[in-house]
Amino acid sequence: MDQTHVEGDLDLDQTLYTEEQIVGRLQEMAAEIQQDYEGKDLLLVGVLKGAVMVMADLARSLDRHVEMDWMAVSSYGSGTKSSGVVRILKDLDTDLNGRHVLIVEDIIDTGLTLSWLITNLRSRGPASVEIATLLRKPEAQQMEVEVKYVGFDIPNAFVVGYGLDYNEHYRNLRCIGTLSPHVYS
Repeated sequence: MDQTHVEGDLDLDQTLYTEEQIVGRLQEMAAEIQQDYEGKDLLLVGVLKGAVMVMADLARSLDRHVEMDWMAVSSYGSGTKSSGVVRILKDLDTDLNGRHVLIVEDIIDTGLTLSWLITNLRSRGPASVEIATLLRKPEAQQMEVEVKYVGFDIPNAFVVGYGLDYNEHYRNLRCIGTLSPHVYS
C-alpha cells in the first residue's frame, strides 16, 4: 500500500517520510554498519512485528552475509503508549554467546522496552550488543539508551507505516505518517 491509497484519508495527518527517503536512509545506515562490522560475524535481531520492513530493507542493503533472528516483545497492548511492562512473546532461536548482535528496531520512544531488551540480551554472553533504529523520539525518551544507528529523529507524535501500526492497521503503508488523534482518542 503506497501513499496514493491514503491520500485524502482522514486517518493520516501528514506524511513524514516517503518510501524513497526511508530506503535511502537505510542504505546509508547499512554502509556504516558494514564498515563497523568488517571482518566480524554479525547477527541481526529484529524486534517483531514492527521491525520487519526495516530489517528486510536494511539486510538487503548490506553487501555481506548476515544471520537474522527474531524476537517478539510487547509493552503496548492495543494502546498508543508503552505500558512499561515487558513480555517476551517469541524468544530467539540463536545462541548469542560470543556473537556480535545488532538489534534492529522500527522506533524508539520511551526507551523502557529497549532498555529491558538490551539487559536481557547482554545477559546471554554476546561479544557486543548495539542498536539500529529507523525512528527515534528524543522528546518521549524516559530511559537513556545508547543507539548506534538512527535513521530519523521525529517529534513525539503517533506514527504509522513501514511496519508501525495502530491496532494492526497501516503496517504495510510504504511511507511513514502521523496518525490523526481522532483515530485513537
